[in-house]
Amino acid sequence: MAGPNTLTFSDASFDQDVLRSDVPVLVDFWAEWCGPCRAIAPSIDAIATEYAGKAKVGKVDVDANTGTAGRYNVRGIPTLLLFKGGQVVEQRVGAVGKSEIQKMIGAHVDAQVEAPVDAPAPVK
Repeated sequence: MAGPNTLTFSDASFDQDVLRSDVPVLVDFWAEWCGPCRAIAPSIDAIATEYAGKAKVGKVDVDANTGTAGRYNVRGIPTLLLFKGGQVVEQRVGAVGKSEIQKMIGAHVDAQVEAPVDAPAPVK
């Protein structure tokens, strides 16, 4: 269900994969039965590809990983938490658009995604 750059986090791997990460980590708390979760999945996959090498993007299935969901008081899904340095620095609950997710993660990624060097200058 996830794209090639979208990781899967579990209760067992969460501390190592997320809290000890050297780069920001966007975590999507979701469930298979959740319609809004499925609706934002393509945006999550696109963000994972866009920020590959600059940030990690992954999912936690709340039904299979109740410990992690409980630890972060996830009460509604989808819930997006952005971790940096092992701490939650951004949070969104509910289905949000791709541009909102980009703003959320972009503010915390050291090397921002930039336009290609050979892009034409804006016309005045």
